[in-house]
Amino acid sequence: MKDEYDFSKGQRGEFYQPGAVFKLPVYLDEDEQSYLAAKAESKGVELSEFVTSCSRKRSRSSRR
Repeated sequence: MKDEYDFSKGQRGEFYQPGAVFKLPVYLDEDEQSYLAAKAESKGVELSEFVTSCSRKRSRSSRR
């Protein structure tokens, strides 16, 4: 890193997007990812869709 940075030509809020939605990355152990990827493939869905579905089921059942 530099000791100093020149922000004199910067524009405040240039990349600000109100209402932007941020998706958090989720990192799985290699064996867990392989297992879930195989399950998702067997069901014919993307891994992210399968993990979201599992997470929703788990969170709903724990709220009861």
